[in-house]
Amino acid sequence: MPRDTPELPAKDLRTLIPEYAGLGRETTLLNPEPGDPGVRESSLGGEPLWPADEPWPYCAQEDHWTYGSDWRNTTPIVPGAVPMVPILQLFARDVPGLEFPEGKDLLQLVWCALTHEQDPGPVLPRLYWRNEAEVVAGGLLSEIPRVSEGEYDEDHMPEPSTLSPTTAEDCPRWLDLPKDMWETWEPRLRLPTGGSMWPSDSNIIGTKVGGWPAWTQPADWPDCERGHRMEHLLTITGDIQLGDCGGVYFFHCRQCPGLPWDWRFDCH
Repeated sequence: MPRDTPELPAKDLRTLIPEYAGLGRETTLLNPEPGDPGVRESSLGGEPLWPADEPWPYCAQEDHWTYGSDWRNTTPIVPGAVPMVPILQLFARDVPGLEFPEGKDLLQLVWCALTHEQDPGPVLPRLYWRNEAEVVAGGLLSEIPRVSEGEYDEDHMPEPSTLSPTTAEDCPRWLDLPKDMWETWEPRLRLPTGGSMWPSDSNIIGTKVGGWPAWTQPADWPDCERGHRMEHLLTITGDIQLGDCGGVYFFHCRQCPGLPWDWRFDCH
């Protein structure tokens, strides 16, 4: 069968492969902008609405460390137990496309801003679903513990930012194409030299909710304990420097009680 390679490839996959457009999903782009968000605002790296009766989480992993402000240090600094840092806070009113668990309208994400031996990027994230009115009625934690110099890697610390969510259509990267679509089209776009003239896809790189991950390495979708493939919940990338990390991707299973979740990250 002839390869039938197009002389001039289409600018993007939606033009070249009609069925590719059918893989599009709605995503909410969060569009962070440096600012001073309040505790009752959706934010990246802002002060979270934290309940008074819940201690702030710490990371006490023995293998976490940092080079401090100078990566050329030959001896990394090991600071011991450190407070986790607020990463993302989302209120349901700002992200109508995100399906919250029944009775919940607030999503919060924190992680450790140090480097860990087993992974080159931020690790041990914790995700919380809450009810805003219940948190306010019960009182707020009077002070959120702060990390100090030597207790974080700058690459893993977001600048406090307000969010201006907008919706868009998001399609998968070629790494996420269905096997039959890939096997049909990849040979047609292969060059005689062995390379590929694969056109650009319509995957959006940025901090977003829903849509598709922006993998830079082979796709690595997690399954829950019952064997269900999890859904993409949100991505943190582009708007925060993560060293060699292409992005941090969060997933959850809406088929199981308690919305079990997991996360992945990949490197450039």
